[in-house]
Amino acid sequence: MTGSGPVDIGAPSLVLAAAMIALAAALSAWQELGLTRTIVIGGLRATLQLLIVAQLLQWIFLSNRAYVVLAMLLVMVLVAGFTAVGRIKEARARRRIVALISTVSILLGSGATLAYVDLCIIPISPWYDARYLIPLFGMIVANAMNAAALAAERLRSEIVAQEAEIEARLALGASSAQACASAVRKALAAAMIPAVNALTVVGIVSLPGMMTGQILAGADPTLAVRYQIIVVFMLTCASALTATLLVFWYRRQFFTDAEQLRYLGTSGP
Repeated sequence: MTGSGPVDIGAPSLVLAAAMIALAAALSAWQELGLTRTIVIGGLRATLQLLIVAQLLQWIFLSNRAYVVLAMLLVMVLVAGFTAVGRIKEARARRRIVALISTVSILLGSGATLAYVDLCIIPISPWYDARYLIPLFGMIVANAMNAAALAAERLRSEIVAQEAEIEARLALGASSAQACASAVRKALAAAMIPAVNALTVVGIVSLPGMMTGQILAGADPTLAVRYQIIVVFMLTCASALTATLLVFWYRRQFFTDAEQLRYLGTSGP
């Protein structure tokens, strides 16, 4: 390592790094966790995906055209939206609706956050500069995706758990929004926990990737810290916006137009 920039990482270093994945897989096999295959395949997929993305980003950075950058951002949103609902136990027909809700929520929450950062905080010129927009949006979308997944899963589980109470509130004249208000609050709180935890430990327990990367690249630590402050704030904002949009839209899917609680089973089309 020199003061002029990061140490170059060649193929031998990547091979040595793979030993860490091999160790994790070996520990899984030893304790019969059932994760060995997943860890190995995940490591291979991560390597392949990142190598492909590296080549794609080189082309995007060279072209640096607005429509190319925006297309890349849209692909990221679509993948995040469908990934966020991967583990929700819904019938197939409703899963498509939840995927739409998740995708739109991530798009709006992440897009609004990125637009604010781009236009008001970091003076990016041109506004679509791929070297700034894609890395920033990648961090925003990843956190928004996690918030969407947590919010959707928790909202459904809370409504299922509180089914009798919700039915009772509806019978007493409460609206659907009033009947499931407790479930909504718990879902939003669960979705916000990772972002709030990150705020409280950044710089003490964790040195986040963007800050570490800039320091390794030779940037002034003070400048790296300023960027990281912006990053943790924008990730919290994106998580809050996305979770709120998703929860308030998704909750309507649990009720009919007559304000009756729908059947919550997972079978069927």
